Amino acid sequence: MRFLHTSDWHLGRSFHRVNLLDAQRAFLDHLVEAVRTHDVDAVLVAGDVYDRAVPPLAAVELFDDALHRLAELDVPTVMISGNHDSARRLGVGSGLMRRAGIHLRTDPAACATPVVLRDTHGEVALYGLPYLEPALVKEEFGAARADHAQVLGAAMDRVRGDLAGRPAGTRSVVLAHAFVTGGAPSDSERDITVGGVESVPASVFDGVDYAALGHLHGCQTITDRVRYSGSPLAYSFSEERHRKSMWLVDLDAAGAVTAERLDCPVPRALARLRGKLDDLLADPALAAHEEAWVEATLTDTARPHEPMARLAKRFPHVLSLAFEPEEGAARSLASYAQRLRGRSDQEIAEDFVAHVRTGRAVDEEERAVLRSAIDDVRAGDALGEVAR
Repeated sequence: MRFLHTSDWHLGRSFHRVNLLDAQRAFLDHLVEAVRTHDVDAVLVAGDVYDRAVPPLAAVELFDDALHRLAELDVPTVMISGNHDSARRLGVGSGLMRRAGIHLRTDPAACATPVVLRDTHGEVALYGLPYLEPALVKEEFGAARADHAQVLGAAMDRVRGDLAGRPAGTRSVVLAHAFVTGGAPSDSERDITVGGVESVPASVFDGVDYAALGHLHGCQTITDRVRYSGSPLAYSFSEERHRKSMWLVDLDAAGAVTAERLDCPVPRALARLRGKLDDLLADPALAAHEEAWVEATLTDTARPHEPMARLAKRFPHVLSLAFEPEEGAARSLASYAQRLRGRSDQEIAEDFVAHVRTGRAVDEEERAVLRSAIDDVRAGDALGEVAR
């Protein structure tokens, strides 16, 4: 059986104020064509269909059009909600959509109820595990602690329990949205740290033939059977070197996996340039980046006059400008966003406490209080979304 594994569409997202709707439409055109060209038996979408819980109308219309086109191909689609999605909103109409072969898995309680497909070798059970916010699903899964490893492990125990009751030789696929140990993050994923821990071991997926993962935006192989497809488009300059693609996965009669990457359309290349303004404007080696979306970091000791306007004359698609002088107070001139880049909510909070106390770092008791407060806020936000 052949699957097309994709995730993290983030419909409705922009790139440094550039509207990406046309690029997202081009990707979905490419996906539909790939399904047709490669004789795909099922499409797997591992979460973060939308970029936010209440997406703009244009993004909803794009999603609706994609579902209609996939249904017309008579190829089943299995889709889970991610941490950016509103599970309840995404799941509206799932009963009706199921009749058209679109299987939306947004309810954690139903994670052990698979979509069952058949080929000449027998059945394949596809289990959809939506993003599991630990504070919200701890009771549902009887987890000892509200953390990702506990709730995802309990969900997978249910999956393995259901699989054990199926006919011998039943092959299995799991869709999940999580940060698995060994994965490489980028700047564009939302922090999902709970209790100071955000990742789960790949061994949590033991016992299934293939785990189609979402959340991390880089396409990567954790093991032969555990893979991230990555996002189809770049959503931050940290993804400059990503090769955006989908996995074309073949599952043979014995459950052995082979996978091939299918490249996604690139709307415009990314370039991260660094140096003094005059050098960036004159260096002939940078000609290849003149049509790229550019992030420029200037290292001039003194801030140049009208740097953005001058850069735009050579690089008309420059989107981001930062200053990191080679000499002197580089940190003080760095933008607030730069100083926070790559840091978790916990680290930011601890740094703030140390700053207002003139350098005295937090102790273990204070660190635990901050961690608890951050987890409570995240849980409160998630509960508020469920209530709306």
